[in-house]
Amino acid sequence: MKPLTVGEMARLSGVTVRTLHHYDDIGLLPPSGRTAGGYRTYDEHDVDRLRSILTYRELGLGLEEIAEAIDAGTDAVEVLRVARRRVDRRIRRLEVIRASLDRAMDDETRGSTMTPEEKLSVFGDFDPDDYAEEVKERWGDTQAYAESARRAVRYTAADWESIKAQAADIDSQFIALMDAGVPPASEAAASVVEEHRLHISRWFYECTPEIHTGLGQMYVADHRFTTNIDKAGEGLAAYMSAAIAAAYADGA
Repeated sequence: MKPLTVGEMARLSGVTVRTLHHYDDIGLLPPSGRTAGGYRTYDEHDVDRLRSILTYRELGLGLEEIAEAIDAGTDAVEVLRVARRRVDRRIRRLEVIRASLDRAMDDETRGSTMTPEEKLSVFGDFDPDDYAEEVKERWGDTQAYAESARRAVRYTAADWESIKAQAADIDSQFIALMDAGVPPASEAAASVVEEHRLHISRWFYECTPEIHTGLGQMYVADHRFTTNIDKAGEGLAAYMSAAIAAAYADGA
């Protein structure tokens, strides 16, 4: 086959040029050739390797695991077994979310104020009311604050359980990437960043990329946010902050 340029390879595979550059940088998919001008070119072997990479990525493997699975000397079955256990954990988390959604739909007390006992069961030792005055002082005159307050007052304990479960699932996705050594600037991390942004938009207010960028900065600038986020996993706040910043670095 005729050698493909990086742009042609990107169009053929459906990944971005930036992703192909990253795969080259980490040695996962170095191009087989270069033009006289130094531009990357890919041959049929490269196309087959990328197809394997995308297949393993779809199965939930991290990039280091993918390299091990493709290169010689690694038991691919064991790599897939580890990925299967990760999928099982994700399924269990989704089952929790589904149960929370069922409770929310069945709950007929929408609009009622949660009791202290309900708050304790949902939020544990983190009470959002402790930050209510500061939040109002910082953002009380913004449309986002008004929209968030309007929605939140209608949420029941079951709603908050659903919100918390979904947020925990997003955290677990970030943690899985972090544990696998996937860079915050990766395409996989950008996908979870978008899921995080949509979660905020769905439950609280329209979270634009600009607002999301500000939130990411606050996750590491305010130690209280950092401490609370890192309860799910050490270093999570910094990873999320870096991933959010990278996702919008190109003006996306």
